[in-house]
Amino acid sequence: MSYGWNDVQRIAEELAEAHQGLDPYTVGFVRLQQMILDLPDFDPTSGRVGEKVLEAVQELWAKELD
Repeated sequence: MSYGWNDVQRIAEELAEAHQGLDPYTVGFVRLQQMILDLPDFDPTSGRVGEKVLEAVQELWAKELD
């Protein structure tokens, strides 16, 4: 099932699984956006991306690692 920009928790979970050992706070927003676009089943046409969405993903991704 596909998911989009509004599914920040799912994105964070997918990133934590795909990039184990990577500190989310070392990833710039341009790279983070590309990493999200590269996730399986991600639908970039669902919702809108912006700085606030990327910040939320980054924070939730960091929490997934705790």
